[in-house]
Amino acid sequence: QVQLVESGGGLVQAGGSLRLSCATSRSIFSISVMRWYRQAPGKQRELVALATTGSSTQYVESVKGRFTLSRDNVKNTVYLQMNSLKPEDTAVYYCNFADPGPAGRYSYWGQGTQVTVSS
Repeated sequence: QVQLVESGGGLVQAGGSLRLSCATSRSIFSISVMRWYRQAPGKQRELVALATTGSSTQYVESVKGRFTLSRDNVKNTVYLQMNSLKPEDTAVYYCNFADPGPAGRYSYWGQGTQVTVSS
């Protein structure tokens, strides 16, 4: 049973920073594409950032220059460093590890962590 354990959410003032963590098992860490999503109240889940198995990263336009996704291959953990936070970043953030291939053999989700940015 693969588990993803998220941590790091909380309440922060606008302009502040938070770092989210998502730890998983070694068995999938190095072979998966990794994504961070967020879902604000009343809105659809939005892809925020992703890292391919080759460690290239992509970001949604609204977080470029403020958020950074990184991977610790020793700890089997991915991080989302969020700087210059804005109230519109308020959401539940989810990490996802998935099969990078077209077959989509697996997709695992973290439990979600709340990020609240006050103005």
